Amino acid sequence: MSVVQNSPGSAPRRFSVSPGDFARDYGVLVIIALLLVGLSLISDSFLTARNLLNILNQSAPLAIIACALTLVIIGGGFDLSTGAIFGVASVSAGWIAINVDPYLAILTGPLIGLLLGCINGVIITGFGVHSFLVTLATSLVYRGVAILITGGSLIPVRIAEFSWVGRGRIGMVNVAVILFLLFMVVMMVVLNRTTFGRRVFAVGGNEEAALLSGIRTNMVKIATFSLSGMAAGLAGVIAVSRISMAEPQAGTGMEFEAIAAVILGGTSIMGGAGAIWRSVAGVLLMALINNGFNILNVNPFFKDLTTGVIIVVAVALAASGGKRR
Repeated sequence: MSVVQNSPGSAPRRFSVSPGDFARDYGVLVIIALLLVGLSLISDSFLTARNLLNILNQSAPLAIIACALTLVIIGGGFDLSTGAIFGVASVSAGWIAINVDPYLAILTGPLIGLLLGCINGVIITGFGVHSFLVTLATSLVYRGVAILITGGSLIPVRIAEFSWVGRGRIGMVNVAVILFLLFMVVMMVVLNRTTFGRRVFAVGGNEEAALLSGIRTNMVKIATFSLSGMAAGLAGVIAVSRISMAEPQAGTGMEFEAIAAVILGGTSIMGGAGAIWRSVAGVLLMALINNGFNILNVNPFFKDLTTGVIIVVAVALAASGGKRR
């Protein structure tokens, strides 16, 4: 695909966009559009306001995590602890809601996530260990903390002042969806409209060059992991308030779903390139696949198989794009 742009007094310039680049950047939107059309034709119950809002509501916690995780991956990092932070924040919020104050619990979840994410960043930058290894280790530690808080038991949280976060609605729209949309907009502004966002791209693109240009790369990394932890904490609060139950194993495997969504959206696993909206599109794609298979009552194995194939293709496209750059 090529685009010709003319300017006064100059020869025409031709910009080319390879099919691979187009597929990596916008392929997720094409697949979503095809799924919307296909599922609408197959099932009358799919393309309804109730079903679409339900998809958004169910996807809100994962989408919030994916938004912040995008900054981590663009910055050249990897966070495998978001699921465990989700668990710690959810049980902590549940315990505080019952024993202290429900409104304080809503604020405490994201703050605990912020603290745990900051610990990740400090260990990574302080010891110079790869983020993959550090967050893999801290995920085990954080999961153990969640079990210690609850003693391995479930914590029922049936408090109206707390449950509105996950169950409340404004009109037809769930409060969780509104929180997700607000968080997404904030992350998009931070990434694309601030100096910090430009530094995230610089660190992920070439950390050595960013350091030589005066960017405090360690602080940028700590900030991205802190935001990732805060997002996981917020998602944990939404989840526990929705089901009125806090459990130490909550969020198990969620880190892989978030990473898959970010990669599906075309964010480079090598760092330096990506977009928040594309990660959200990746979450919605996974949600549409899950919803479509549920509507069609298809064996869950084929859902996982389909999602896995799409992720492999997305990783291949991202890797090929990184080699060209």
